[in-house]
Amino acid sequence: MIPVITPARMAEIDAAATEPFDVLIERAGRGVARVAIEMLGGTYGRRVIVIVGPGNNGADGRVAARQLARRGVRCSVVEVANQPASIDQADLVIDAAFGNGLRRSYEAPIVAGHIPVLAVDLPSGVDGHTGAAFGRPLRADRTVTFVALKPGLVLEPGRSLGGLVEVIDIGLAASGAVAFAVNEADIAPLLPTLPVDDHKWRTGLRIVGGSPGMTGAAWLAARAAQRCGAGIVQLAMPGARGDEGPTEAVAHPLPLDDWAAAAFDQLPARIGAVLVGPGLGLTPSAALKAACALPVPLVLDGDALQRELVPLLAERDAPTALTPHDGEWRRLTGGVADDRIADTVSFAEEHGVTVVRKGPTTIVAGPDAPTRVITSGTAALATAGTGDVLAGAIVAFLAQGVSGPDAGVIAAHLHGRAGAELGPGLVASEVADALAALLPVIAAPE
Repeated sequence: MIPVITPARMAEIDAAATEPFDVLIERAGRGVARVAIEMLGGTYGRRVIVIVGPGNNGADGRVAARQLARRGVRCSVVEVANQPASIDQADLVIDAAFGNGLRRSYEAPIVAGHIPVLAVDLPSGVDGHTGAAFGRPLRADRTVTFVALKPGLVLEPGRSLGGLVEVIDIGLAASGAVAFAVNEADIAPLLPTLPVDDHKWRTGLRIVGGSPGMTGAAWLAARAAQRCGAGIVQLAMPGARGDEGPTEAVAHPLPLDDWAAAAFDQLPARIGAVLVGPGLGLTPSAALKAACALPVPLVLDGDALQRELVPLLAERDAPTALTPHDGEWRRLTGGVADDRIADTVSFAEEHGVTVVRKGPTTIVAGPDAPTRVITSGTAALATAGTGDVLAGAIVAFLAQGVSGPDAGVIAAHLHGRAGAELGPGLVASEVADALAALLPVIAAPE
């Protein structure tokens, strides 16, 4: 996992460094020059424009320019105060204007589309704390950052503006991380293993959802749970006939009215986890209370994520996972803070639950586990039903004995990878089926 540290913490690390400032700047600038040469594909006859500001980023850029010049690159160092309105004659532009501390508008030059851009630390004009863009930052093809990732490089729009990010070690320890970015290699150790004497009821689960007209949401959750290792899936839908789910799911039809008692009372001992919410419609407070009284791991998704739920979370002893997108987060908490990571962690810690905060970057925070950010996702997943698939995957891993935070991380990474492989135009049922194909790939990486 790659640590993610805030700009404020990075400033503290810089201030506590035992090595001279000039030594650190030299290392950083050399790292920038190395990546620049990779992007140039050589040095002979190449021309680079380096935009430099008054701070550390500018110093890094000046060192990089000096190193490139020694290798034969024609470098023009341009002070940000004198930067041109546009750049159309260069083989590379290095953005070393401003770094983590900038919190005001920056209007970058307009760089011709054929010229690649390399950002130093993060694109100038991107808030290193939140990923917000101030003014008109350059969109970098690559970004070189130091010591650790910054939140602004994993949260949108900074994540997209930063392009491919490389973290360079300049000899400082990345302590005090607020989160960790997950790589595929980090997932394999979290995956559950099947005992030789396994049977279907060892990993059985129940899904409560799918009100009339919304049965597809529960179907998708059930399919994803099956694809992620659930031995048996009971599908409990208010007003259902009993044949709405996947062929392999076991129907547990509920009455259309006053369905809560039938959904949660006398839960079979062999049910290892429960998911409540996909396509359920407005969930009565009595149903939420009954769900929170269950002694098994619980996932609350979609229509179960209501403000009335929050005080009930204190009643939970078993693991609990919530899967809100921004709209549901507003419904739960009343608003969306600029600092998405801190906002998510605060809620998870206060209520003792795992939060899988869905978005372009998914944040997973929960008890007794590091906060992790999942960047495998893609805009192709912004289509109906994919959230139901994610919820079904999470409850399947919970039923297999995985902790809430780890279940969220595995499912979110798998979900993102499936979306990236399927690409634009995917439908949610394809994502559910793709999960099974990806599991052995992730379990045994090359």
